[in-house]
Amino acid sequence: MHEKLKTQLTELRLHGMERVLEAEIERTEREGTSGVELFGRLLTEEAAYRRERSLTYRLRGAQLPWPWTLQSFPFARQPGLNPAHIHTLAGLDFVRRNENLLLVGPTGVGKSGIAIGLLREACLNGYRGCFYNAQALLDELYASLADRSTARLITRLSRMSPLVVDSCC
Repeated sequence: MHEKLKTQLTELRLHGMERVLEAEIERTEREGTSGVELFGRLLTEEAAYRRERSLTYRLRGAQLPWPWTLQSFPFARQPGLNPAHIHTLAGLDFVRRNENLLLVGPTGVGKSGIAIGLLREACLNGYRGCFYNAQALLDELYASLADRSTARLITRLSRMSPLVVDSCC
């Protein structure tokens, strides 16, 4: 019976439930809990699995060039930056308001690190975004002219919020 349940869960693509089915059935039998509790635990596991997969998908799609985070950013080495201001930006209110954010400064002050950290934070909060090198973006736009896919590219880019373009990569 367990194999039939596993097969059905696989067919329905309920991989989170499938992953813990045996352990949860054993737990239910051992503790004598109800089927409703078992079902609730399986649904909870499925929801957690889907959140985890969604986050993995968003982070992969963001094309982050480095594994930087705002927590690992060396604020002590950048005295011109106000950490409180950056952490306020990490609240992502500017993304919710559909506002642009432009980081300006000389080379080596942490613009890319902050942008990557903010994009990672956006992904962790359910947003889909993408990191682009400015030259790569221009190359992709130019190539889309040749194969007449510019409209599709612009549509895909417009779905990215936030879209991070870095000129110094």
